[in-house]
Amino acid sequence: MPHAGPRAEPLLELRDVSKYYGDLAALEGVVFKVRPGESVLVFGQNGAGKTTLMRTLASLVRPSAGQVWFGGREIHKVSATAKAAIGFLSHATFLYPDLTARENLAFTGKLFGLAQLDRKVDAALERFGVADRASTPVRELSRGLQQRVALARTLLHDPQFLLLDEPFTGLDTRSSATLQGFLAGLAAAGKALVFSTHDFAQGALLAGRLVALARGAVQYDGPMASAPLARLGIGGHA
Repeated sequence: MPHAGPRAEPLLELRDVSKYYGDLAALEGVVFKVRPGESVLVFGQNGAGKTTLMRTLASLVRPSAGQVWFGGREIHKVSATAKAAIGFLSHATFLYPDLTARENLAFTGKLFGLAQLDRKVDAALERFGVADRASTPVRELSRGLQQRVALARTLLHDPQFLLLDEPFTGLDTRSSATLQGFLAGLAAAGKALVFSTHDFAQGALLAGRLVALARGAVQYDGPMASAPLARLGIGGHA
C-alpha cells in the first residue's frame, strides 16, 4: 500500500495529549503523527479511547494536557483551515432527522461555501447509493441508509484528511465494498485516513499502519505488517 515517506511533514499531530474525565484517563500521554498518504487503523477494546482520540484529532474535544497541531501550527490558531481540510464521521451520525438526505448535505455544503453545490450533492448521494432516497426525511431511513448519508456528507467537501469512527456500521455488503474501494484509493491521492473498526481483518486490508490503544494509552504504533498481534491481544481477530 502506498504510504508517505518518513521525511514528509505531519499533517495532523497530537503532542503528549491526555484527556481526563474526573479520575478517568480517556487518553494518557498520546503522541501521534499522521502524514499525507497514510492510512491508519486505530484499534482497541471498547473504552480504550478510540472515539476520544478521533474527536480530539477533529478538535471537537479539548485536551486536558498537551497540544493538537495541524499543518505545523496549533489547531485552534488555524481552526477554519483545519475544518475545511478534515472530514469527520462520528459513531453517531448527527444528521438532522427532520431534514431530507439532500437537505442535510446541502446545509453542510453551504456551511463550507461550496461552489456547484447541487452537482456535488448529487454526486455524493449517488456514490453511496442513496440518490433514490434523497427526498426522504432522515428519521424515516434505516440505520444503514443513515450511515450512507452521513458518509456522503463527510466526503462532500473533498477533505484532505479523513477521520472515520466505525464507518462500516450498519452498511450492507455492497455498501461496505463501495466504501472499502473508495478508502483504498485515498493514499494514492495523497490523502490521509485515520479510522476505527471493530472488525480487525477488515481494517487490516486498508491500513498500512496500526495504532493499538488500551486504557487510553498507545500500546503499539507502527507498520501493520509487523504488528505483534498476539502480544497486543488481537491475534484472534486477524
